[in-house]
Amino acid sequence: MSQQLSSDHKPTEDRLNPVVFYGSAITIVVFSLWTMIFTDQAQTVISDVKSWISATFGWYYFLTVIIYLVFVIAVAVSRLGRIRLGPEQSRPDFNLFSWSAMLFSAGIGIGVIFYGIAEPITQFYKAPGAPADQAMAARHAMEITFLHWGISGWAIYSLVGMSLAFFSYRYDLPLTIRSALYPLFGNRIYGWIGHTVDIAAVVATVFGIAAALGIGIVQLNFGLHYMFGITSNIWTQVFLVVAIVAFATISAITGVEKGIRRLSEFNILLAIALLLFVLFSGRTLFLLNTFVTNVGDYLTDFISLSTNTFSFSQPSSWLDSWTLFFWAWWIAWGPFVGLFLARISRGRTIGEFVAGTMTLPILFMMIWMSLLGNSALDIVMHSGTDFGQQVMDNPPSGIYLFLNQLPMPLLSTIGATILGIVFFVTSGDSGALVLSNFTSVLKDVNSDAPVWMRIVWSIIIGVVTLALLLAGSGTSGLATLQSAVVVAGLPFSVVLFFMIAGLWKALKMEVYKFDSQRVSLPGHLSSRTGGREAVSWTTRVSRAMSFPSYRHVMRYLDRAVRPAMDAVAEELRAQGMSVEVVTEGEGDGRHAALRVDLEDEPDFNYQAWPRRFQTPTFAMRASRSNSDYYRLEVFLTEGTQGYDLMDYSKDQVIDDILDQYESHLHFLHLTREAAGDSTLPDGPEQPKG
Repeated sequence: MSQQLSSDHKPTEDRLNPVVFYGSAITIVVFSLWTMIFTDQAQTVISDVKSWISATFGWYYFLTVIIYLVFVIAVAVSRLGRIRLGPEQSRPDFNLFSWSAMLFSAGIGIGVIFYGIAEPITQFYKAPGAPADQAMAARHAMEITFLHWGISGWAIYSLVGMSLAFFSYRYDLPLTIRSALYPLFGNRIYGWIGHTVDIAAVVATVFGIAAALGIGIVQLNFGLHYMFGITSNIWTQVFLVVAIVAFATISAITGVEKGIRRLSEFNILLAIALLLFVLFSGRTLFLLNTFVTNVGDYLTDFISLSTNTFSFSQPSSWLDSWTLFFWAWWIAWGPFVGLFLARISRGRTIGEFVAGTMTLPILFMMIWMSLLGNSALDIVMHSGTDFGQQVMDNPPSGIYLFLNQLPMPLLSTIGATILGIVFFVTSGDSGALVLSNFTSVLKDVNSDAPVWMRIVWSIIIGVVTLALLLAGSGTSGLATLQSAVVVAGLPFSVVLFFMIAGLWKALKMEVYKFDSQRVSLPGHLSSRTGGREAVSWTTRVSRAMSFPSYRHVMRYLDRAVRPAMDAVAEELRAQGMSVEVVTEGEGDGRHAALRVDLEDEPDFNYQAWPRRFQTPTFAMRASRSNSDYYRLEVFLTEGTQGYDLMDYSKDQVIDDILDQYESHLHFLHLTREAAGDSTLPDGPEQPKG
């Protein structure tokens, strides 16, 4: 087979990936020690490198984000959007609410609390090109805020998420960044190429999470001082980091289905409650009107905002602190959030996945930023300038000073603090889980890394957060956090282009498969209703009303399907082909498979699996003791083909095998005609739901 996933790379048990783990851990620890021991030097070097990247690659960040967005939308709205992130028979593991809650909590995090007040006010005063008229300046401030928190950033998450889910759940590759490069490099992804890519992803992820947690720690520190008079200094921040890491570790240990899922659901409910409080305790009609206006402004000016590099009169300081920082931050969070989105999105189609990730969290973000931002701007414009200046001087104070302007400030402030803490925990626990998976070799892509690794990565995240905070204090500390993210995001932005190339190449293979089956469709139909054993209409009625038991299906598998496979295999061997026929597995996993080794081309893999379903009500009999029945469905590499073999004769099963084999040969023809390389791994053992 052509560069297909070798059994040598399929682990029999979960284990550490030593190159990626130690390579990334040592890099991160050395950096942390450097920033903590040589603080002044570290702050200067990080700032200088960030300034060089901004001056040299500012245009590049703008352009790459646009390319990511166009690619993701183009794939989703094309017929490629119908491809499932997993075998064809797979269905989503989480309902829409739980899925949306985890999308929001993992993908946005504490930043919305920090920037929900601070950014609109800062853009109102300092955005380049802001109108002189206050109302127009407020609208301009909000559309810039929407730009930084809108679909551009979520396109990065969607790109990484759908790439990882596609290759991991449809082709049983590891749930790591390297898997997206398989169509480009084949099994070489298990060497230095894959190690380098995964290390870059781990480092970018750690800095992205650390920046978010660091910003949140500074804000929470101010909140505790504001509410309880607790001293705002580095030792308080050390205590907060330790506490948050401890809670995040506990949540990460419980896994996605329990801790992370429940915390995310609680988080989104609490966030909705805070939004409703702001909406109905403030100027409700004004806020509803401005929300509609903000959405319209954002959509109308999206292209000009996304391409405005201010090339003729560049406000370097503003770009470094805002647009370039945000694009780098989204990129740095890409591997973390993308892997987490892949982990919770198995079974959805690409179209459903992109539609969900590009609408549900973004709609919530727009509502959040609009309600909080316009409420704050309304205070600035009609209640004097002290509030706005205080937020400008101390951005972490924004949410607390704002809530103090509304009724029940103590209750709302406590609620916002709890929300921030839970955001901390959901970002930290998701990050620890993702980093553990990145640095492990897992025998099953549906499983997670061992608990001890999640604990280790929680601690590492905490250490890096402290290191970046120690590299500066107050606004200087925040600037260091931002600079580190801009530096870490650059190398991974290049990896994203390799991911686009790999995913595009793989999706083209899926199109060729679809086209080859469409061309071969008349053969499928003739084998059902005509040929040398035409099926009578009474037999067809009998089959339509048959709901066989597991025992019946297994008897048929042994009596007709396995002999048909043996007959085809014997003839193919006579033609010089290497063919394997096996019956393996137990219970619902017992199945028959015919595999043809095509050497330098993707193998042909025809399988017949029993699948259990609930018997329809109209077919139930009072004497039935079991309400389930079984279908014997045909599976290929990409999953179920959706039809049932039960009660066809041996010759008809032979016809079906040959139909699928000819379809596969036509697929290989299409790939050769396109001058492409059909480098794809074997799919997972079927079925997995």
